[in-house]
Amino acid sequence: MQTTNKAGWAARLGRLLGIAALAAGVVAGPAAAQDNYPSKPVRVVVPYPPGGGADFLARLLAERAQSRLGQTVIVENRAGSGGNVGTEFVARAEPDGHTLLFTAQPPLVANKALYSKLAFDPDVLAPVAVMATGYSVLLVHPKVPARTLQEFIAYARANPGKLNYASQGIGNAAHLTAELFNSMAGTRMVHIPYKGTAPALADLLSGQVEVLFGELATAGEHVRAGKLRLLGTGGARRHPDFPDVPAIIEALPGFQAMVWQGMVAPPGTPAAVANRWAGLINEVLQQPDVVKRLNGLSMIPAGGTPADMARFLAEERQRWGTVIRATGAKAD
Repeated sequence: MQTTNKAGWAARLGRLLGIAALAAGVVAGPAAAQDNYPSKPVRVVVPYPPGGGADFLARLLAERAQSRLGQTVIVENRAGSGGNVGTEFVARAEPDGHTLLFTAQPPLVANKALYSKLAFDPDVLAPVAVMATGYSVLLVHPKVPARTLQEFIAYARANPGKLNYASQGIGNAAHLTAELFNSMAGTRMVHIPYKGTAPALADLLSGQVEVLFGELATAGEHVRAGKLRLLGTGGARRHPDFPDVPAIIEALPGFQAMVWQGMVAPPGTPAAVANRWAGLINEVLQQPDVVKRLNGLSMIPAGGTPADMARFLAEERQRWGTVIRATGAKAD
């Protein structure tokens, strides 16, 4: 898979998530345990507005899974409170596999540290699989008088409070990545939270805000068209599609920021159901046209088993918890 030529954090993720499962297939559990599943349409909740990476992948998966399940798979956007609204809805759903959550990382690994109180416990949601990862990238509006990463850091340091950075909401990966950058670069950019990727990107394109730590999946076309300037990437090495753009770690040793999207289920969901969906995700990720689409969006196929995702979530919770404590970021 594509992770074999992506070094650093992304490659480590690939190993952790058991990419070999893509070739071997994930055993879905005893057939008898799944004979009557699904017995009705399956609802996949995305806790963000339409237009982001999680929404795209959820719809791609739903489209491919329907024929294999013999039931309609409906993607439903339930946005709000940094992903907490949709996540709480799924956490309270019947654990029968007919309501699932497809999300980016914040409600599963960051929000417990960001919010003083949650109406759900992300630690007890049933892992299924991570579907894809991607580079977090430093995007700026062309009006910013910096054409390189080093120039940007110098400009931001010299102008504290002048640059506004967008995010998809408090506690989102873009928010935490920007705060990590602020703390490591000695800058003071101002946070402007939005309700999702689409409005944040729209205001960046119009120049209402100057900075966004976004994803190439949603911003790559604007970079190639010259509407946005790409100054740095969050991986351990440079992005292969933009070899002239430095990895931020080159200027700020130790800096790494990747984004990912995956599926979990309500607490108590049978292992056979989680394995069934992990198997579907792995199967979809083996399809050449899907791999091509993901590569075109600078997304890296992941996959693996529920156990792989459980181990990965434990690492991510520790990692982002450390960032949150170090930066003092809070959502309330």
